Amino acid sequence: MSEKGVVLKSTGSWYVVEKEDLSIIECRMSGKFRLDGLPTTNPIAVGDQVLIIPDNEIGKGTIKEIFPRKNYVVRQSPRNKHEVHLLASNVDQAVVVITMVRPKLKQGFIDRFLLMTEPYNISTLIVFNKADLYNDGDMEIFNNLRNMYEKIGYDCLLLSAETGLGLDVLSDKLTNKISLIGGQSGVGKSSLLNRLDPSNVRKTGIISDYSGKGQHTTTFAEMFPYSRGGYIIDTPGIKTLGFNYLSQEEVAHNFREFFELSKLCRFGGKCLHKNEPNCAVKEGLEKTIVSESRYQSYLMILAEIEEQNYWERQKGY
Repeated sequence: MSEKGVVLKSTGSWYVVEKEDLSIIECRMSGKFRLDGLPTTNPIAVGDQVLIIPDNEIGKGTIKEIFPRKNYVVRQSPRNKHEVHLLASNVDQAVVVITMVRPKLKQGFIDRFLLMTEPYNISTLIVFNKADLYNDGDMEIFNNLRNMYEKIGYDCLLLSAETGLGLDVLSDKLTNKISLIGGQSGVGKSSLLNRLDPSNVRKTGIISDYSGKGQHTTTFAEMFPYSRGGYIIDTPGIKTLGFNYLSQEEVAHNFREFFELSKLCRFGGKCLHKNEPNCAVKEGLEKTIVSESRYQSYLMILAEIEEQNYWERQKGY
């Protein structure tokens, strides 16, 4: 007899599924599943609601169907630029964890993470961790970034997993929601989750004194119950985010403040905000209405897509 469940963990060939009675069963996939025509490295993701058929003799099961997703989060496959990796589905919000120090802040990563969630209208919270290590200069940069991102509609939170600063606020935001947590290696994501929910202790890594970068401590995305209600999806540390699966127009539409201003551009929604005449985004840049750093992140992503398209044309793709 078939049963409904939700995928809590994927290890590549096996999927850990929580059934409606909250019992756990390991399942294999039956048949082939595709994601809106996109070539994916993994057709089933954490958060997927599925229909399974248990095999009581061996205590395992088979996934026969994936129910329609309300949303999903994908990233370009780090191994194959022509495929995407499905990180999670059916999430209520995303949380990107960053820090000003150890490892050093890369603002471009924030913009790339937001570009990963924005196409699917997933509310995203920006958490600045390790506040206990910030000096006056770091705090000034933090305040500038917070003002910039909150101005365009993204909430920001200053937090320290070490001292507990901001933990209560973050915990309230996670309660009774399905939250995807992401960030680069070394930002303290696992330590943060351990402080939030000691009943689900995560393995923590160390920061290399030589490189200042973190080591990966999470191998597969995993969804686990949050003690105050809801679920948390812990994702592997992300080194880089590419967007060759998006068109340049899609990138422009998902920098939300650019999209809003594009209504005033001469070429409207088709404007890429580069060299076009009467571009409202370029005018906003001159008037400091548009952030220079956000604009530079945007141009860099466009350049990467353009370069990839060029080489694909050369190879005859």
